[in-house]
Amino acid sequence: MTDLPTYPDLKGASVLITGGGSGIGAALTEGFVAQGAQVAFIDIAEEPSRRLAAELHDRYGHAPLYLKADLTDVDAVRAAVDEAARDHGLISVLVNNAAWDDRHELTDVDAGYWDKNQAINLRHAFFTAQAVAEGMKASGGGSIINFTSTSFMLNIGEMPSYTAAKAGIIGLTKGLAGKLGPFGIRVNAIAPGWVMTDRQKQLWVTEDALNEMLERQTLKHALQPAEMAGPCLFLASNAASAISAQVLIADGGLL
Repeated sequence: MTDLPTYPDLKGASVLITGGGSGIGAALTEGFVAQGAQVAFIDIAEEPSRRLAAELHDRYGHAPLYLKADLTDVDAVRAAVDEAARDHGLISVLVNNAAWDDRHELTDVDAGYWDKNQAINLRHAFFTAQAVAEGMKASGGGSIINFTSTSFMLNIGEMPSYTAAKAGIIGLTKGLAGKLGPFGIRVNAIAPGWVMTDRQKQLWVTEDALNEMLERQTLKHALQPAEMAGPCLFLASNAASAISAQVLIADGGLL
């Protein structure tokens, strides 16, 4: 990620990323490590997360802190936040990236599935923000970045619980921005388009589907995970000091 700009204020910053072990999250983890930040990331998948940490150590000379936790467990989330703060200092940047974009039929969703989906895609973002807020207040400010999705803006019908949660992320972002802004804490959201993560390519990307998406995008290339790091670094940095309660759409110009 040497082609990304350097933000001096991110060097040494204490950064926490949820779902940082794979996909877009891994690109975000690398992006902040490349800035020289003190990065911790939460992920439930242990093997790929430890592999990523080792790879980044070899590439940059310092490794992110991997924290294994189930984001549906609020106590585990709080414990992970505390561990990250003990190791790296009070968290100044929180990136709520973790998501579960499982496809589901309307008739197949029961209360248990709905609650699990919302817990992964929406609820954890509130409780991680709650857990870092007091430390950010004590530090005089910070930046929270919540990842939403363009899927709910496109009337995609294959995952109604997921799209409901991702719409909720925007409401949460604006509510937190209003609540935390007086303490110098900025809260923004990023809405990626269809990003070609390994998960997407393994499960849902077909030549026809990709061509249809590229036909609708104004930028005629398949979006890659690393392309989400630039917007996130910008919103985390002092370069975005006047920006809060906003949604940055990074979809190749589809919308």
